[in-house]
Amino acid sequence: MSGAPADTISMNPVFLSEYLPFVVYTFAAILLIGVIHVAAWWLGAKSRSPNKGMPYESGIIPTGSARFAYPVPFYLVAIFFIVFDVESVFIFAWGVAWDVLGLPGLIHITFFIVILLLGLVWLLIKGGLDWGPRKCSKTQVNTSNVEH
Repeated sequence: MSGAPADTISMNPVFLSEYLPFVVYTFAAILLIGVIHVAAWWLGAKSRSPNKGMPYESGIIPTGSARFAYPVPFYLVAIFFIVFDVESVFIFAWGVAWDVLGLPGLIHITFFIVILLLGLVWLLIKGGLDWGPRKCSKTQVNTSNVEH
């Protein structure tokens, strides 16, 4: 049979010269991280107390849950940012190569932008961008002020 066994490929001098710096760097980084962790554990204070384990908030003892629920509009803004960020990457890539892509590229990017605009119009119609308090319709009656 011709050809070298698979285990001799790793001993190829070209292979070793390409990957040896990466392997040395990886081991050096792991060793440095380990040394820093051990030094922090060995040199750090060993005293424990209930006060040290307590959360600290600007000198005030915290009460209640530390969890704060962000309102939904916060997440909508984040999602819109991601969508339009990805859209701008595609449009920028098209803009860089517009002369190579020609008319078919123009048709594709136009279709892409039209689909995104239709999605934005649908979102406006559905009220996805209405982030303020909702207005009551004329058919709804505020029953909290009605006297019985």
